[in-house]
Amino acid sequence: MDLHQKFMAVFEGSSTAHGQTTIGNVRKNGKTDAKSFIVKEPLTIDLIKEHLDGTTGIGSIPITHENKCKFGVLDIDTYPIDHADIAKRCKTMKLPFVVCRSKSGGAHLFLFLKEYYPAVDIRDYLGEMAAALGHSNCEIFPKQDQILVDRGDVGNFINLPYFDAENSLRYAVDEKGKEMTLETFLEVVDRKKVTLEDLAKLNLGNNKKEFDDAPWCLRIFFNLGIPEGQRNKVMFHAGKYAIKKFPESWKQMLETWNQKYCSPPLPASEIVTIQQQHEKKDYEYLCRDEPMQSHCDKKACKQAKYGIGGHDTLPEIGGLTILKSEPRLFFLDVDGKRLELSTEQLQMPIQFQRACIEQIDFMPPLFKPGDWQVLVNNLLSTATSIEASEELTLTGQFKELVETYCTSRIRAKSPEEMTMGKPWTEDDLTYFTMKGLQEFLKQRGFTTFNRPQIQQRLKDLNDDSKCNGKINIKMDDGKWNTLRVWWVPKFETTEVDLHVKKETDDDEIPF
Repeated sequence: MDLHQKFMAVFEGSSTAHGQTTIGNVRKNGKTDAKSFIVKEPLTIDLIKEHLDGTTGIGSIPITHENKCKFGVLDIDTYPIDHADIAKRCKTMKLPFVVCRSKSGGAHLFLFLKEYYPAVDIRDYLGEMAAALGHSNCEIFPKQDQILVDRGDVGNFINLPYFDAENSLRYAVDEKGKEMTLETFLEVVDRKKVTLEDLAKLNLGNNKKEFDDAPWCLRIFFNLGIPEGQRNKVMFHAGKYAIKKFPESWKQMLETWNQKYCSPPLPASEIVTIQQQHEKKDYEYLCRDEPMQSHCDKKACKQAKYGIGGHDTLPEIGGLTILKSEPRLFFLDVDGKRLELSTEQLQMPIQFQRACIEQIDFMPPLFKPGDWQVLVNNLLSTATSIEASEELTLTGQFKELVETYCTSRIRAKSPEEMTMGKPWTEDDLTYFTMKGLQEFLKQRGFTTFNRPQIQQRLKDLNDDSKCNGKINIKMDDGKWNTLRVWWVPKFETTEVDLHVKKETDDDEIPF
């Protein structure tokens, strides 16, 4: 297996689509503007070669149509980033990540698996590892537990490392900050591949059974240590947990935890102050404060007996994908579940809420219109687009209906029948009246286009050349009738073979 094949095998995922990204300007914060889109074609060796040669930037979609994955990623997008420090912490915590620079200067922490596993299981472990590292706000790939394959959904892609491998800025680093060559990277990947059983053995803050019912951040602090300078905040946070679990002896438990898990312990006077604050007011968990927020695993916390429960039910929303059909179709991740939305459902908070109830059996809080607008605009600014096949566009639907109109049994047997709304085919053109076509479209329920829009589409079918004119038709009574007609190139299935001539001198076509 050559280098390109090895690289492709490492990032094996969707068999039906891949991602591409065009790079724009660099912002003041160091992040690079980029436009992402999905191509509904499988990832190939030729594309991998273009990526490694620096011709085309490629992304892989981790999740398959069977909702499984063979690799996962933490996408850390906070700046500035010390890649070597992250790699060092991963090594200290025995987390099997390979740390790479991303195209925007962030960090991609790749997890490679020995075989395919359910995406929902891998996402759970990735969430726990992100929380343990203090990067719970990072993006997780695969972004979905499941994708809506029958709706045209393929999931989201992650940009691959080693673009322009010889001069790449998207390289892997070790705990000393040393850049890895592509060959070294692939060797490290082979060594770090794990199984689901290996992930279950990791120490992610769940080794102390006495805290199995606690918020996830507290499990991490009491198991892996409290961040320096954060003892007061953490112990205040722990006070709420102590009250919920030990309503009669919570003060003593707080004192015990202080002596056992704070290094060094807080002075007794500061613990007394925390106790007095909780006695005066019923506080909630400090989920939005640091260091709790960076070590939060909301999904795990909601499942814990004394976790946030129903107190904080705002879902994790992200991973917007736009299917550029007409009308548009949107796919959105809500707590890892995939939601299909129309433009109206994405636009209006109450419609979004209703879609959640109908599709994922969950009723999120109703967002305020202003907050929802900010959220949706942020989602749109980073959305991934999928080009829709022509039949999913209004123009494609129009073309199909025009073809049906021109080739169906209603077609005219003589030119004069065009006055009855029937299409007439001769040589390489099919003629018809605008009224006849519009009546047919109306019967088929297609009333989207007005007359000028229909005219433009007919012009497109004629390669932007002239597509209408007047004709003279001799009627049954012997009189001549002038009729304005339109035409399109004859479709292959048309079998009529009669004689019609088009006159170009005076914009008339006599029969």
